[in-house]
Amino acid sequence: MSLSHWQVTVTCGGIGILSVLALWKTFGGSSRKYSVDLDGPKEAHWLTGNVRKLFECGLDYSVKLAEQYGGALKLSSLYGEVVYLSDPLALYHVIIKDQHSFEEPDVFIMNNKAIFGDGLISTIGEQHRKQRKLLNPVFSTSNMRELLPTLQPIAHKLTSIVASKLPDDGSYKEIDVLPLLSRSALDGVCQAILGYPSNTLDTGNDEYTEALRKISPMISKLLYFRPIVPMVMRNFSSYWIRKLVNLVTAPWIPTNKMKDVREMRRIIELMDSGSKKAFAGKKAALETPVTLSPTNVQPEVDDLKSGRRKDMMDIMLNANSASSSSEQLTDAELLGQMNVMVFAGLDTTTSALSRCVYLLAKNPLAQARLRSEIRDAIKSASHAQEGPSFSEHDNPLLHLSYDALINLPFLDAVVRETLRLYPSLPHMGRKVVKATTLPLQFPVRSSSGAEISSIALNENMFIVISILAANRNRTLWGDDANEWKPERWLSSLGRKDGLGTDIPPDSADVPLSKLSAPILGVKDGIKYPGVYSNMMTFLGGSRSCIGFKFAEMEMKQIIAAVVLRLHFLLPTDPDANGHIKEIEWKLKAFHTPVVNPPAGDGVSPAVPLNFRLVQEEDFNW
Repeated sequence: MSLSHWQVTVTCGGIGILSVLALWKTFGGSSRKYSVDLDGPKEAHWLTGNVRKLFECGLDYSVKLAEQYGGALKLSSLYGEVVYLSDPLALYHVIIKDQHSFEEPDVFIMNNKAIFGDGLISTIGEQHRKQRKLLNPVFSTSNMRELLPTLQPIAHKLTSIVASKLPDDGSYKEIDVLPLLSRSALDGVCQAILGYPSNTLDTGNDEYTEALRKISPMISKLLYFRPIVPMVMRNFSSYWIRKLVNLVTAPWIPTNKMKDVREMRRIIELMDSGSKKAFAGKKAALETPVTLSPTNVQPEVDDLKSGRRKDMMDIMLNANSASSSSEQLTDAELLGQMNVMVFAGLDTTTSALSRCVYLLAKNPLAQARLRSEIRDAIKSASHAQEGPSFSEHDNPLLHLSYDALINLPFLDAVVRETLRLYPSLPHMGRKVVKATTLPLQFPVRSSSGAEISSIALNENMFIVISILAANRNRTLWGDDANEWKPERWLSSLGRKDGLGTDIPPDSADVPLSKLSAPILGVKDGIKYPGVYSNMMTFLGGSRSCIGFKFAEMEMKQIIAAVVLRLHFLLPTDPDANGHIKEIEWKLKAFHTPVVNPPAGDGVSPAVPLNFRLVQEEDFNW
């Protein structure tokens, strides 16, 4: 046997042994010997169970499970029995009241640590509390106001690129808008969060932004290896971990899966190198104050140079230096926040943006209504300001301040309804670290069919939090909970939570039952414990999405820019073979849009839409 064959055999054998050990250590002898007394679907694969159907059978399957069995049911998996949870009271206990009994699974935490470092999604306990304490004020409304001028030129550039491709005669042209939305989101997080001078809309990706763009797809490709990571990180020294990584990423291992592992290592190293370079520059400039342009100063597209405006890293580093020594984060933790914030804000925002644009293309009356609202708001704001009028300005959205943009009623309704119905992360996992009994708001059935109002959970059991099912709970959201109806938000009291609440400030001390107008997502005082509009899209408690205000601002700015300048519809023209492109959204890690066969391959992400420049009749609804 030659040396290369021997190396391949030993390496592959070692990986196989590690895989078996990791699976046994993670799942064996723990949750498999426990049983939860809940009803649930009986059909399941003998080994992998039926949890996988959540990702194979699409959105409807995930929602119908809760509609059929209620807010708590039993699924089976390779891990053993899993509780599929969407009951509001149970979720309140899991993510707020008894959150220390329910932690992110070790697989989640350790893989995030290996990829991103010591950021918020990689830490637990006291370390996570300290990080959260520092970062909460960083994402304040006042800081969002200062960051909007960085996003405005990016949104304008996006619409300019699309407009430049359109015929002069006002006819439609089909354009796949997904890559442009993805690059806009990437430029937004790079420039506004990191202060990194990316310009992917114009020049494409450099090595760093290309690594950021590829990280999520590679994570999805390597799910098989995730159980191995915690065992390796907890049982090997850093020296032996490096040796093991060098071994499994050796170029002479021929399999495609190992090629993916090598590519993942390359991407992580590029991301780490780029983040460290940007971080070093930020630290060096910390002593030199940067003057932020006021929000009423009109920024130009070519002003996007490093250091011209503040960004989240500037704000975070200044907050850290002003903290007491015991509360300060280490450089490694600050670097981890950089990586996490970009990762968390890229694919989730792209997914939500593309879904929102698709829904507006599907609903032209809603698109016209939104366009009319935006134009009216700009005209009103421009009359109160000096400078060019609406019709004279190249980028009229610059007239809208942060508060004006965020408080546009129908724009807000469109964004909220899209985030409710199609949360970018449809499911989240938790592991029971301490045996407990979980109360239920609404009774469900036990394994024997008896009605029960609580469930006993053993240590090491796994929970799948169904954000999808919670956001579509008919009892709280109405019989039309599965329909996209932005109008529902216009008649709801407490529609805004820009200042941190879904209930108006002057009603904060009034019991829910005493408020005169209905509050969306609340019935008889019952609601979900989400941080955003009584929905679970951004979770709640100490592990809620800390950047949801930034995500909301970025979505609204880009959608407003697209709708104001462009009119768009779903594809209607047959291709050369007579087939019309039909977009389907597949539910995997994220909602992924593809074009169904025969017009498409059903795999490659794409959102092809028919675009033309806006005409006056496009404002009529």
